[in-house]
Amino acid sequence: MSTDIRQVGSDADLTRIGELISRSFDHLGANHYLVPDEQQRLRVMAGYFGLLARYAAEGAGQVHVTGDGTAAAVWFDRTGEGDLPEYEKLLAAAAGEFLPQFQQLDEVFDANHPTEAHWHLAFLAVLPEHWGKGIGTALMNHTHRRLDAEGVAAYLEATNAQNVSLYRRHGYTDMDPFVIHVSHVPFYRMWRPANPA
Repeated sequence: MSTDIRQVGSDADLTRIGELISRSFDHLGANHYLVPDEQQRLRVMAGYFGLLARYAAEGAGQVHVTGDGTAAAVWFDRTGEGDLPEYEKLLAAAAGEFLPQFQQLDEVFDANHPTEAHWHLAFLAVLPEHWGKGIGTALMNHTHRRLDAEGVAAYLEATNAQNVSLYRRHGYTDMDPFVIHVSHVPFYRMWRPANPA
């Protein structure tokens, strides 16, 4: 399918992308663990996702969004030493009373992050009413083509078995350990070598 994809840079776009990811991920166990209060979940998660999207867009990686604003991908460049200035302070402001859950997430993810050079697909989000249309695939392929041309691998933490199947179809393989847990919530570590067979 043909999907118009652009790279994001403006603050207004990043705020909307935080909200888009929050809506797209609202069904996930991870979001429910991070913010148990359903009255606050969408707002708090939008602030968190928007914070990370801003870091990526401002030099730590790249953010891509479809032209119709129904999907977005947030990537971090892990081929060198990345820096997220004032991250702890800004995370605390975004997470509020739920900060301990977000800190636990970061601790588990950091402890299990691969050391090899790669790009990290932090979030691939499609609004629920647009699932199954190939939009997520188009967003992934947009960056995979560049990574393959540059000989760079990719990494992600999938959130459920359905996503694992999707990523396997795009060249990602299970890592060891494959399953990691943040409290009771499982995540699935996956690696895509450059130019996978």
